[in-house]
Amino acid sequence: MPIVGGLDIHRKQITFDYLDSVTGQVQRGQISPADRGHLRAWLARFAGHGDAAFAVEGCTGWRYVAEELAAAGVAVHLAEPADTAFARGRKRHAKTDKTDCRHLRMLLAEGRLPECWIPPGRILECRALLELHHDLRAEHTAWAQRIHAVLFHQGAPALGEGTLRTGQGLAALRDVSAACLSPAGQLQVATALEVTQALETQLHAVRRQLLAEARHLAGAKVLAARLYGVGPFAALAMTCWLGGEGRFSSSRQAVRFAGLDVTVWSSDRKGPPGRLSRQGPPVLRWAVYEAGKTHARSSAPDHAYYAQVKDRCNGKRAALSEARKILRQACHILAELGDDAFAAT
Repeated sequence: MPIVGGLDIHRKQITFDYLDSVTGQVQRGQISPADRGHLRAWLARFAGHGDAAFAVEGCTGWRYVAEELAAAGVAVHLAEPADTAFARGRKRHAKTDKTDCRHLRMLLAEGRLPECWIPPGRILECRALLELHHDLRAEHTAWAQRIHAVLFHQGAPALGEGTLRTGQGLAALRDVSAACLSPAGQLQVATALEVTQALETQLHAVRRQLLAEARHLAGAKVLAARLYGVGPFAALAMTCWLGGEGRFSSSRQAVRFAGLDVTVWSSDRKGPPGRLSRQGPPVLRWAVYEAGKTHARSSAPDHAYYAQVKDRCNGKRAALSEARKILRQACHILAELGDDAFAAT
């Protein structure tokens, strides 16, 4: 590669370090402010260089940088942050943006860069929608919990869990709020109801988009058809995060990627019990766990195993065990499909 370099991305600036192997010159500097327009103008210097490559760390902001590099005809290599830091070794000096760029450039030039997979643009859009839906659900749950907390804090009668889901329940909540809460408590409940209503409106719109994407993505349709308990959301999440040619060499790696593997930290012979690593996409972990819970139904094909684990441990452990099995099966199915999993149907 005549030109090889690294880019360190920050919100205010992008620091660059690249080597021109023809002239032997090393160029260093910053692109400020860090946005598409200024990056595109800076990349104009590589017009006509058919063999230029840059390494970018897979942190926040890598998407637009990778898209602009690809549009300019520059090869993009996305570095895995944790493995890249491990390749640095023991830190002897203060870490700066310049040293980060040089480190990425040297790893790429030596062929030692731990690379990540760069998904297609459509898959990135689906990932963003899934993350938005997950965040909206979390916010909706948090505001519902605030309502119940206010009622309990001021001694109001407890209402059922499904109070906010029906018109009759909302009417009962307003009656209890007017009769038992202080003016400030009534304002808290009224505000929470307005926010939850707005969140439900947004959730409905995002849900419609996700269902449309799941219906027209080959991998999601195959997973939903072949795996029990896997609905369109879970199928779409697994396709977006696990699909692709040669993503994982084994299904165990897919479980580790989702953060569902059990890790144990111990010193000598004593240590705490195992716990979930929880590393990886939270949306994928949530979707697979919800699919695993469906095996609690007596009609599920793996209900006997679920009941056995539940009796020995608890329902959560049983759902996690089923989630791992679903994830392994999905990994094998998507490996068979390869890049065809992203085909539009």
